[in-house]
Amino acid sequence: MSHDKFVSRHLGPRESELKEMLNFVGVSSMEELIKQTIPSNIRLKKPMKLKEGLTERKYFRKILNIAGKNKVFNTYIGLGYYDTITPAVILRNVLENPAWYTSYTPYQAEISQGRLEALLNFQTMICELTGMEIANASLLDEATAAAEAMMMMLNLRSRKMVKSGVNAILVDEKMWEQTHDVLRTRVKPFGIDLRIQQKNSFEFADDVFGVLIQYPNSDGEIVDYADLVEKAHEKEIKVAVAADILSLAILTPPGEWGADIVFGSSQRFGIPMGYGGPHAAFFTAREEYKRSMPGRIIGVTKDIDGNRALRMALQTREQHIKREKATSNICTAQALLANMAGFFGVYHGPEGIKMIAERVHNIAAFLSFEIEKLGYVQLNENYFDTIRFALPKHVKREDIEWLSNELEMNFRYFVNGDVGISIDETTNREDISWIIEVFAKAANKRWQVAKEYPEGFSINNKFARKSEFMVQEVFNKYRSETEMVRYIKRLELKDISLTHSMISLGSCTMKLNAATEMLPLSWIEFNGIHPFVPKNQARGYHEMMEELRRDLAEITGMADVSLMPNSGAAGEYTGLMVIQEYHKSRGDDQRNVVLIPSSAHGTNPASAVLAGLKVVVVACDEKGNINMDDLREKAKGHKDNLSAFMVTYPSTHGVFESSIVEMCEVIHNNGGQVYMDGANMNAQVGLTNPRLIGADVCHLNLHKTFAIPHGGGGPGVGPIAVAYHLIEFLPSHPIMNNGHVGISAVAGAPWGSASVLPITFGYIKMMGAEGLTDATKVAILNANYIATALKDNYGVLYTGENGRVAHELIVECRHLKASSGITESDIAKRLMDYGFHAPTLSFPVHGTLMIEPTESESKQELDKFIDAMNSIYEEIKEIEEGKADRKDNVLKNAPHTAERVSADKWEHSYSRSKAAYPLEWIKENKYWVPIGRVDDAWGDRNLICTCGSPEEYEAFNSPSK
Repeated sequence: MSHDKFVSRHLGPRESELKEMLNFVGVSSMEELIKQTIPSNIRLKKPMKLKEGLTERKYFRKILNIAGKNKVFNTYIGLGYYDTITPAVILRNVLENPAWYTSYTPYQAEISQGRLEALLNFQTMICELTGMEIANASLLDEATAAAEAMMMMLNLRSRKMVKSGVNAILVDEKMWEQTHDVLRTRVKPFGIDLRIQQKNSFEFADDVFGVLIQYPNSDGEIVDYADLVEKAHEKEIKVAVAADILSLAILTPPGEWGADIVFGSSQRFGIPMGYGGPHAAFFTAREEYKRSMPGRIIGVTKDIDGNRALRMALQTREQHIKREKATSNICTAQALLANMAGFFGVYHGPEGIKMIAERVHNIAAFLSFEIEKLGYVQLNENYFDTIRFALPKHVKREDIEWLSNELEMNFRYFVNGDVGISIDETTNREDISWIIEVFAKAANKRWQVAKEYPEGFSINNKFARKSEFMVQEVFNKYRSETEMVRYIKRLELKDISLTHSMISLGSCTMKLNAATEMLPLSWIEFNGIHPFVPKNQARGYHEMMEELRRDLAEITGMADVSLMPNSGAAGEYTGLMVIQEYHKSRGDDQRNVVLIPSSAHGTNPASAVLAGLKVVVVACDEKGNINMDDLREKAKGHKDNLSAFMVTYPSTHGVFESSIVEMCEVIHNNGGQVYMDGANMNAQVGLTNPRLIGADVCHLNLHKTFAIPHGGGGPGVGPIAVAYHLIEFLPSHPIMNNGHVGISAVAGAPWGSASVLPITFGYIKMMGAEGLTDATKVAILNANYIATALKDNYGVLYTGENGRVAHELIVECRHLKASSGITESDIAKRLMDYGFHAPTLSFPVHGTLMIEPTESESKQELDKFIDAMNSIYEEIKEIEEGKADRKDNVLKNAPHTAERVSADKWEHSYSRSKAAYPLEWIKENKYWVPIGRVDDAWGDRNLICTCGSPEEYEAFNSPSK
């Protein structure tokens, strides 16, 4: 490998080590291993048609040139997206810090306390601002949060309402149009009667189950909804409110006038617009609805020593656990962005956030006053940040547009000719003068330059917030940058991320997120652009996205790609909706059955249910392969109404099933389409592809195979690639032409989470066809290297026909429980003492561990992990042989905190050094878990989902119930 080629930096093993590893697994070459792993009938005959990989320096110049084609105007369009100031201390220490952006979803609480605390801060801040009782740890975006609110209200119907077929929802026409469009998509499979109307014409009829309103509304008007809420509740109708998070610092929060659910976007709290995302949506509800809430909820509990600890609460609500009984499609959240928004709240505190909100309103009010003096009519009587002007007869909209363009400003233009201005945190005195100048010149009037920030304007007392918010200590402590950076660092040190060690999670592909790929995220040319600006201001974005779509189409063998879905689960849902629209176009409206293997990830059946499909499970045989006889029987039995077959390849069991082509033929012969779950594309790229195998559509986890970081649980990106016959059904957008004319939108932004696309773009451009193919090969080698090393002690559950695993493997642990009492969970906890994040626990087979090393891990790191696993096996053998106590041993007591190991008393039957330093190399870089093993049951019995309230500490200090 050349030292300046990016691929040599991305891949972990060196050339000489590859030969050692190949020899260890029992083959003479990489090609021999791949032949034994991947069926020959699905191997690509030619290399992918991608350009040669660029060096990091050449790529940097390329992306710099692309960025220069984007024009960053001052944008006052609003519509749910606003410029904001990301405090440098958060930008530098969170967004640009791999310790924060490379961590995994906090399923293993003991090694996730830092990000769990940051998310708990976020939840607390949201509850405080909205006046609600319980919040989740973020959703994908505001539009999909609205859809989740609608589904939650549907599921909260009383038995009487369900029996009576109540199925209508009233939606204010003055919600964002992108929200309307996502709702249109979501209602189709459920037959929900979506009534988008003026709120004044709402009829709370007997067939209505919910109401959706916006506060302030899409015109910017603040409306008193108290009577509306009261009338709805009289009819047992739930009310969900989309709220502007910044406005709630000075407006009466919806929780105080009776809302059942409050949601919105936290983008205004320091998260760049990024041409549409990613942004963390927030979602709150009354506590009585906690078990119906979508997404993750962070809660407080105790550890084994009685210390306060955090973990993900009420996990049985999650759709990958509920499977075909799921009521939500939320898997990936927006944890990294939620953390940033939470830190924004910590840094500014309630007084800072209120000051920002008041300044925004004062500027809007001042502009309203000054522009009305020029002859314009301001139409919003009560407003927060948005003013809407009717133009004088002699002023044309085109004049405003031309003049504002000359001064590099974007306003909002209504269909009837009105002009809107939405003020944000970044608006300054110079901006105020330029805005007035545009309106004055258009009206041929004189104007004065604004010399100071306007003050003295206030919200109508009827709407003004009277209650305090964010009174907890964490929001009133860290004002200096010194203290803030220390707080962020203190949380960072509690977590394991890729900066510490390999994260070997199966199905999650925690590979290198290279620094060069990440750099453009901080550039204003990418993060400072509103998603609804004219396309000629985003030429760089569109050049990049077109290239990216072509590259992803080539990699998958498909004809086109939609970048809109902003998570893997959202990609699954979108793909199925595209398939359904295809069937309907052919008059096959009755096709509503989807076949899903029993081995599938739980998001597959959950997505199918939300797409309105009936799930039929296909059995797997004793070797973990899909049972072909069962597939044929069920495909034939449902041939008249078969919609699709959802298949993961290689399988979730970590095997390239040789009958995959036959599976696809069976489905096609019975009138169905093949949906391929792209979670395991890291074992396909360059060696085979979904279209060659027979798939019609697949989603791609850009946060897995294509190097976008996991961010502690998001952002995720899940574009879908489709065959030619499905192109016309790819999702469109109601505001921007995104190049597709198919189903209505599945996300709020036209191109989904656009600002993180440069990461995948960079990964592909620097790797090139050869590098991407090498990455796949090394991923397969690394997995087989671990499988070979662990099979004798643990056993590898499933392998292919030639005894090989794909890019991941399932390690057997069930036999150890019978002989020693040790479970897979005990092994996972003990791995923390060795400095490793646990593999995937009890999925897809209960009592096992699923391991995926990725191609980025070096032989040295793989050997450390193997040493740790084999050392743990020896510890288990000590229990089996009676050398260690079955109850008081290093596994049952793991993980061991520094506090426990250094305590004056040590009453265990093993030594302190065995607990803390079971292998010599651990002493070089010991990771100390901040808490002992958590008590999940106590936390769910005593649900606390905010920080620092008196009630929390009262419950925490009380005896266990």
